[in-house]
Amino acid sequence: MTTEDKQKQKQEIRKQLLRERGEEASIVRKIVTACLLLLIIAFGVTGYSAYHYIKGVLEPVDVTSDELIDVHIPIGSTGTRIGNILEENGLIKNASFFRYYIKYKNESGFQAGDYQLSKSMTMDDMIAALKEGTVYQEYALSFTIPEGRWLESILNTISEETNHTIEALTEKVTDREYLEGLISKYSILTEDILDERLRWPLEGYLFPARYDFVEENPSIEDILETMLKRTEQIVGKYFEDLEESEYTIHEIMTLASIIEGEAQRTEDRYKISGVLYNRLKINMALQVDPTIAYAHGQHFSRTLYEHLDIDSPYNTYRYAGIPIGPINNPGEASIKAALQPEDHKNLYFYADSEGNVHYSETFQQHQEILRKYRN
Repeated sequence: MTTEDKQKQKQEIRKQLLRERGEEASIVRKIVTACLLLLIIAFGVTGYSAYHYIKGVLEPVDVTSDELIDVHIPIGSTGTRIGNILEENGLIKNASFFRYYIKYKNESGFQAGDYQLSKSMTMDDMIAALKEGTVYQEYALSFTIPEGRWLESILNTISEETNHTIEALTEKVTDREYLEGLISKYSILTEDILDERLRWPLEGYLFPARYDFVEENPSIEDILETMLKRTEQIVGKYFEDLEESEYTIHEIMTLASIIEGEAQRTEDRYKISGVLYNRLKINMALQVDPTIAYAHGQHFSRTLYEHLDIDSPYNTYRYAGIPIGPINNPGEASIKAALQPEDHKNLYFYADSEGNVHYSETFQQHQEILRKYRN
């Protein structure tokens, strides 16, 4: 091969390499362009989806609804608890989003009280309503019963707000003939409330809420039955759960009262309910401190071993199973939790000094938690 031929061959090879590199570069450019387009589309779809999700959460749950739903916001409620209450009542779609949304908007100043809200309201509408506070018409008598109060505390409140004496109130709520009449009138009440071992027959059934009366001094019967009607309305919302439950309404209200006495946070109500159910399944004593305080008739800052010796049907350390009756008057969140326990394997729980609840499956794990947090 001549020198000239070799030169031509080299030139052809260079041209071939350049063509191949050009083709490769073109392919790479196409791939990069395609990837960029896919990324742009992905971001667009994500952004579009996020926009519509946020828009959907902020919009009314049911724009066509004209039903007014009674909602009670307890004193000292955090944004988290308010969000949970609204979600539990079907007024918003996501409690966590509500919490982040009010933080994002720097919303504060929510007012405790009883509200009538609708599923046709937007989240912003509800925020505005809760900040303005409850607008009430002029009532001759109004009083509020917080969650978890003992019946004697409720009677004291009624006595202080009306001209009814403690003696008259006590006589009425222990009148067997009157109680039998109530049983025939309200589906939430059964023969269980006539058990003579109960401290108070109507304990657990006087719903905690704000009550307003047009009359300046309504009768004892009117006051009590207004409270019983409210309980029946709340419990009626969970009729299907009650139908499916293995426990009676009286037992459910008793479990709800225990949950009310133990839980500070909504999420813990369902977990603690799960613990109670797990213990009942294996016939393990419930061993819950609020029942001991109720058995003694006085609140303790801390339950001691000496308190556990009391021989009472309310003593869940001495007697297994559900106690003979409620130990306070629970709110809706606790009633719902008693009917919808969280499914888990925990048998123990302990609330530390900051209100955080620690759960464990075994007694050994529970003891380790106690050693860590009790000191």
